[in-house]
Amino acid sequence: MAIERLLIAIAAIFGGTAVAAGAFATHALRAQLSDRLLAVFETGARYQMYHALALLLVALVGSQGLGAPGLLTAAGWAFVVGTVVFSGSLYALALTGQNLLGAIAPLGGAVLMVGWGCVAVAALLGAGKS
Repeated sequence: MAIERLLIAIAAIFGGTAVAAGAFATHALRAQLSDRLLAVFETGARYQMYHALALLLVALVGSQGLGAPGLLTAAGWAFVVGTVVFSGSLYALALTGQNLLGAIAPLGGAVLMVGWGCVAVAALLGAGKS
């Protein structure tokens, strides 16, 4: 399986679970969590969806040969890891109330920023297509 197809599948899983997380927050957690923890959970779902879409676009751009392939692959994996760490730690923080978990989120955010940097450089270096 080409890496782009795998990243598209992961993007679809992230997108679907982000929708489920948002619905869960609205329908099941609203009465269970404080406003602050509900906002934390919703931030995790929002960033998961943003990066599901970003991952999808990176995979599609890569499949068309429109950027430096190695950097696009690195961006895709950074989006996968960053999303799991960032959104996952926010979900865990909201559901458990353990503030230590909030300290993990910036690590995931940093990995997401690395992914965006890889996209920028991949676009600038390109594969010679315009």
